[in-house]
Amino acid sequence: MKKHSDMTRREFVTASADAVLNGLARSAEALPLGEKQSDRAPGPHRVIIDTDPGVDDALALLLAMRSPELKIEGITAVAGNVPLELTLPNALRMVEIAGSEDIPVAAGAKGPLLRRLVTATYAHGENGLGGAVFPEPRRKPVTEPAAEFIRQTVRKYPGEVTLLTIGPLTNVAAALNSDEDLAHMVRALVMMGGSLSGGNITPAAEFNVYVDPEAARIVFQSGIPITMVGLDVTRKTSLTDDHVRVLEAAQNPVSRAAATIGRNAINHNRERGFLVGPNMHDSLAVAGFLDPLILHFEDYYVDVETAGELTAGETLGYSPTAGDLRRRPGMEKDAAAMNMPIRGSAPTFGSTRTSPVLREKFVPNAKVAVGIDFPRFFDLLIGRLSGKQGTR
Repeated sequence: MKKHSDMTRREFVTASADAVLNGLARSAEALPLGEKQSDRAPGPHRVIIDTDPGVDDALALLLAMRSPELKIEGITAVAGNVPLELTLPNALRMVEIAGSEDIPVAAGAKGPLLRRLVTATYAHGENGLGGAVFPEPRRKPVTEPAAEFIRQTVRKYPGEVTLLTIGPLTNVAAALNSDEDLAHMVRALVMMGGSLSGGNITPAAEFNVYVDPEAARIVFQSGIPITMVGLDVTRKTSLTDDHVRVLEAAQNPVSRAAATIGRNAINHNRERGFLVGPNMHDSLAVAGFLDPLILHFEDYYVDVETAGELTAGETLGYSPTAGDLRRRPGMEKDAAAMNMPIRGSAPTFGSTRTSPVLREKFVPNAKVAVGIDFPRFFDLLIGRLSGKQGTR
């Protein structure tokens, strides 16, 4: 854009209008599937955070509890990065550090629906917080199991609750399995998980989906409007020494805790030979919900591989306007209107079956994050955790 002094009044008005329209367009793109900007109430958004703390989960929880845009109805813990015996007290610790003792915390699944638990202590340390040590939590979890807590809360506020899921989806799938009408009452689901560009625990699979692919498939096929924030964007969120120094300088309980976790996680990564700090995967999913301009999304039909020996947990994204199916400008709508069947594997010689058609035509079930405003994300994350941006 030209400097204001070099622009005519008409040029200035035109440029300003273009900027506003572009911002509104990107903001609309970031909303959950099927939701319009006008659908969003101006007040705090009711959310349940399902989590497996975890270094980046811990910072994501602190970010959420420092954000007045959210009305956190509860936090549900699940086994994932570390076992439930650690994720649950870690979640309780973050609630106490943030001074948000009014937020109920529920204990969830100790393992996946059908599989043995695989953890990520190699990345998060044995205690899940990169080795950072905090006092034992004083608070206790509520008596309801996480799946029942989710079910009751969604039914209490039908059409109002967004699920922010930043761990394996076991608790959510269990809640959906327990109540066939529940999916229609969930406003939206914003998940950290999946990838259209390869995995981080296997070449195919992202960790959260890999741990419980059957649960993830239940969620993707539930009909809930899904926003998927996966490795395609979260790989670009490395925490740095500069970020930690800002947190250390702020000297409030949240910033000190975040700095301690961040510093330990960076050192842990360096000891293991990594060239960059830990990625703030889960914080990006929360931040993208808080500020729709942080992420750019495209519509996909997403399904999860559950049968593959080498590809279990892989998220497959189908789109008639992506990859080799892209069309020249102006033809995208025609391409999207094409019938694009979603097919399963080709039949073998020893079988009489034909290739299964899982969907007759392309209908998107998720908005997938494909672009990120990296500085805007860290301005929000570090600003909120340090207390330099608007907080509670």
